[in-house]
Amino acid sequence: MPELPDVVIYIEALEKRITGATLDAIRITNPFVLRTVQPSPEDLAGRKVVTLRRMGKRIVIALERDAFIVIHLMLAGRFRWAGADEQPAKNVPPKLQLARLVFSTGTLTFTEAGSKRRASIHLVEGEDALNQFDRGGIEVLEATLDQFADALVRENHTLKRALTDPRLFSGIGNAYSDEILHRSRLSPLQLTGRMDAEQVDQLFVAVKETLRFWIETTRAETGNGFPEKVTAFRKTMAVHGKYGQPCPVCGAPVQRIVYADNETNYCAKCQTGGRLLADRALSRLLRTDWPRSLDEIE
Repeated sequence: MPELPDVVIYIEALEKRITGATLDAIRITNPFVLRTVQPSPEDLAGRKVVTLRRMGKRIVIALERDAFIVIHLMLAGRFRWAGADEQPAKNVPPKLQLARLVFSTGTLTFTEAGSKRRASIHLVEGEDALNQFDRGGIEVLEATLDQFADALVRENHTLKRALTDPRLFSGIGNAYSDEILHRSRLSPLQLTGRMDAEQVDQLFVAVKETLRFWIETTRAETGNGFPEKVTAFRKTMAVHGKYGQPCPVCGAPVQRIVYADNETNYCAKCQTGGRLLADRALSRLLRTDWPRSLDEIE
């Protein structure tokens, strides 16, 4: 699932291409993707793009007259861009195409791999209607240590659950939470209510360093092009998606916790004092404090 760093890079690429452009048409190729019909796609045609913004993991395209296109990529949604003189979605099978947003400067094709249709488009008018998509989490890259600490300990949860809770922190999901916890050398099952000031500070620093590192890395990889290889599994990640592979810090094999639809990767040597996180107490904890579906960490 594209998370904060990936969404930031998508927005930066789109800002260069569609800010000030006219939306000529929204062509829905898979009716499931469009979750609201007021205003209709036809109502928005002819309006110019004013700004783009991120709302959690959602991308918001703001149009003239207070209208908004709200896009959630979910797990497998991605974008393809074609300039006005290029063929849209070249080499993309029709069954993967959800919608095309045709602008005066080019066409943005919204795709989704796999058979589960989770990605979505909402068309809304007015800031009040837009605010329904704000889950309330703080923007961690802008937060102070005190603001971060207040959000972190608001409820007593595991660190994995807290970091991926959109009501607490905006834009962090499964992939980058693994990387953040590895960088901070904290267990994914550390309870927030039992953290001391030093651990909170470690986590605060790790959140900012990790997200900024991946924004800069992805920005450098993309250059002036359009990001077309957005993935939650990067070769240079430390632990996420690296089960069984050596930890880049200590060389110990990366471990995993699998529960419901989610998987967490961690290094036992770096993060849990060498203890593998698999016992009866863990099973009881996971039943009450673990994301049970992708929707819970959207």
